Amino acid sequence: MDQILASAIKSHAIPFETNEDLSRLVDEIGEAKIVLLGEASHGTSEFYSVRAALSKRLIAEKGFSVIAVEGDWPSAQQVNRYIKGYDKETKKTEDVLQAFNRWPTWMWANKEIASLIEWLHAYNEKKAPEQKAGFYGIDVYSLWESMEEVLRYLSQTKSTGVDLALARKAFSCFEPFNRQPENYAISTLNISDVCVDEVSKLLASIRTHEEHYKGEEEADLNLKVNALVAKNAEEYYRAMVRNDALSWNIRDEHMVETINELRNYYGKEAKILVWEHNTHIGDASATDMKNENMINVGQLIREQNRPEDVYAIGFGTHRGTVIAAEEWGLSYEKMEVPPAQRDSWEDLLHQAGPFNKFLMFNEQNRHLFDSWIGHRAIGVVYHPEYEVYGNYVPSKISHRYDAFIYIDQSRALTPLEAQRW
Repeated sequence: MDQILASAIKSHAIPFETNEDLSRLVDEIGEAKIVLLGEASHGTSEFYSVRAALSKRLIAEKGFSVIAVEGDWPSAQQVNRYIKGYDKETKKTEDVLQAFNRWPTWMWANKEIASLIEWLHAYNEKKAPEQKAGFYGIDVYSLWESMEEVLRYLSQTKSTGVDLALARKAFSCFEPFNRQPENYAISTLNISDVCVDEVSKLLASIRTHEEHYKGEEEADLNLKVNALVAKNAEEYYRAMVRNDALSWNIRDEHMVETINELRNYYGKEAKILVWEHNTHIGDASATDMKNENMINVGQLIREQNRPEDVYAIGFGTHRGTVIAAEEWGLSYEKMEVPPAQRDSWEDLLHQAGPFNKFLMFNEQNRHLFDSWIGHRAIGVVYHPEYEVYGNYVPSKISHRYDAFIYIDQSRALTPLEAQRW
């Protein structure tokens, strides 16, 4: 074990037993306008519950008004409408979360998120419309769902005829692919610009005519972002069969573009919370991702904003259990997370004391944590027995994040759907 780094961890780590013990971290966030909240897996209960606790405090105490998550915009809109009271019929939180029906459904349809959504619903009931907190999905995958939303809205409203015609043309362009992104992606190997013009013209036209779409219940924002998703999803799926780094960059650029749309809508002084995997919110330039010409949300957000306006918090665990699947699209399982690889970041945190802790990096101590070190990353597809071969991202931790929350022994997330253990 690196004795210097171990000593630095012991000197600067702050133990915590309950979420109330995170007050120093809340204070350290200061007046930041964008707080990036990571996770080392999409299936760890504490990563969700601690982020929820921080989010509640930042909303209640520091005026944050947006939660943007690594999920589909149309699905998250159902949650946003629910917590803001746009839908008048009585619904259960668990039923609303069933809108997250794209695999892996457990990412957002889980009991930890349900608890947060219930809190947001109750919080918003006491607020004026302009003070209510929102919940949005900023991912790029929902090509067909977003196209349907655009077409439905334009068909029901007094839209300019040209926008409706463009939407119908764009939707018909994708129809032959039977709602299968991989079918569209493969087709672009032979015809590189299959539906590029259609979605690009649609977005440009809607932006030109956006004054026509001012309405209640965020209809204008919903229309514009769904059109943006359609354009960027087409580009993402086209790149997916050509270059992994390119498709990754398109996806993260889209997420940043959507974050900026939300900031424009809520006002430049609005404060936003972003929930995504560490691989998205932890600055890619402080990892080996840069060697593959990959960027991410954390890097782009830092580059586009003042340092004091952005605060990124990474998460990690030494061992425990997690929700994941053995292959893409398969049902989830509760899996064992083995003790962290020797001399990894998580191993050093454990060796410095087997308890939950957090570290905050600043100009006085950042140099103590800037050595390259393996940092655990667990995906929705996970094989614990092969962890040593691909689940550790070489990182300069104190440059990748502004703070780090460590859970020594973590528990699996609790999906809303039937359990498999």
